[in-house]
Amino acid sequence: MKRTGPLFTLLAGLLLALFMLSLNATTGTKPASTSQADTPADKVSPAPTKTKASPPPTPSPSPSPTKAPAPNADYAGRTDDDSAAVSVSLRDGRAIAYFCDGRDKESWLKGDVEADGSMKLTGKGGSVLNGTLKSKSIRGTVDIEGGHYAFTADKAVKPSGLYRATATVRDAEIDGGWIVLSTGDQVGILNRDGKPSPAPRIDPETGAVTIDGERLTARPVTP
Repeated sequence: MKRTGPLFTLLAGLLLALFMLSLNATTGTKPASTSQADTPADKVSPAPTKTKASPPPTPSPSPSPTKAPAPNADYAGRTDDDSAAVSVSLRDGRAIAYFCDGRDKESWLKGDVEADGSMKLTGKGGSVLNGTLKSKSIRGTVDIEGGHYAFTADKAVKPSGLYRATATVRDAEIDGGWIVLSTGDQVGILNRDGKPSPAPRIDPETGAVTIDGERLTARPVTP
């Protein structure tokens, strides 16, 4: 009878274990576990947002190259019909020209020279010189007193070029213009109180000229 105590105790333990297993199966209780579904909404990391790439910068257009202004120089030549001479002096984008037939028809003209070498010069009485500088010469036309003259003026080397002298001699207003050509020929008109006549020759090296017994100096003309 003394050995029956432990057996009853073991039997009671087995019955208690079977009862607990039966209870768990009936209630459907599961061990606690953690998952994202059980995590509070305020603790869930937000999905990363996509950053929109900025468009590449539009390249600025390159500035158009500008042409250099016409070089400072003097030009002299004759009309195509050889009836007159034309001289043009260029300085810093400005031009002054002289058309002269050596008798009674002349005109001083002036204006701007464009970067491409083109020019439109104007003078008294509606005279107009249209020309274009190309390489070492100016090709153009002169319209004066109803006449139309085509000309070519080549780059001048001193003493070739354009000269002028103004003074008062024996109470007369003197205004003389000369074109010295590369050949050494001179074409000029001398006005005495506005009356034109062929001009006397000048010394091309010094510009010296004698008019009505008085010595004057004809000087190079520039704009």
